[in-house]
Amino acid sequence: MNDVIIIGGSFAGLAAALQLGRARRKVTVLDTGLPRNRFADHSHGVLGHDHKPPSDILAEARQQLARYPAIKLVNARADSISGTLDNFSVLTGDGESLGARRLILSYGVADQMPAVPGFAEGWGTSIIPCPYCDGFEVADQHWGLVWFRPQSHIQVKLFQHWTDRLTVFADGHDIAPDIRADLAHRNIPIVDGRITGIARHGGHSATVKLDTGPDVAVDILFAHPPTEPSASLHDSLGLATVDTPLGIVLKVDERRETSMPGIYAAGDLATPGLPSVTTASWQGAMAGIFAQQSMLV
Repeated sequence: MNDVIIIGGSFAGLAAALQLGRARRKVTVLDTGLPRNRFADHSHGVLGHDHKPPSDILAEARQQLARYPAIKLVNARADSISGTLDNFSVLTGDGESLGARRLILSYGVADQMPAVPGFAEGWGTSIIPCPYCDGFEVADQHWGLVWFRPQSHIQVKLFQHWTDRLTVFADGHDIAPDIRADLAHRNIPIVDGRITGIARHGGHSATVKLDTGPDVAVDILFAHPPTEPSASLHDSLGLATVDTPLGIVLKVDERRETSMPGIYAAGDLATPGLPSVTTASWQGAMAGIFAQQSMLV
């Protein structure tokens, strides 16, 4: 039996595996090879790995984990989970049943692309969600922001640390008069109408097509589509969740433990707010450490 099975082998999952492997705990990591940031050319703001392709960072991490004999990396999907503390069972997509004393869920979330032609194709290149991840590379250029709810007003204020050229696309949303007045005070134009398509022009630049008025070209477009967990294992387990503006995440305590004893969660699956490779790695490490400590006798 494993000490811990980790479901999801991106940054959070591998960081958890590293801590557990160094504690000489027997660990199996199940991963489908589809990390959320696979569409991005580079990962930024990661100490020691700034401006590296995320796939390269993960490949290097897997190579480093190979020196720990207690860690097993398996390319497989987890189909179901059963059992309780000290006796969990995970059934993989290959029909294999694996046992473990503890579980760490780090299978992340998937961005739900809107039915707008060109949106999915531009995601991660000309359409991005996070200024901390990519803002430096496009600073002082013309940014666009797709409005998605009142929280977008916070994004407007944040973006002005990177650029003074910003256009807000209402995309059919009602923007309150007081917010419109604030945007006007900041010299930020609002383009009303719904977005009907997005054309990419190489690199980051894109043209936003609208159902009313002319098309608008920007150097980069920021958007925040809703997310859904990449798997439904937490639903079948009845784990407690938290609603966020973009989607649900798992509820965890200060030790990264979910509402079911012995099951921990880390990464985007359990993180409200801005996603981050650094945050995911830190949370994964903590989940691994706390899972390890929970097995002390």
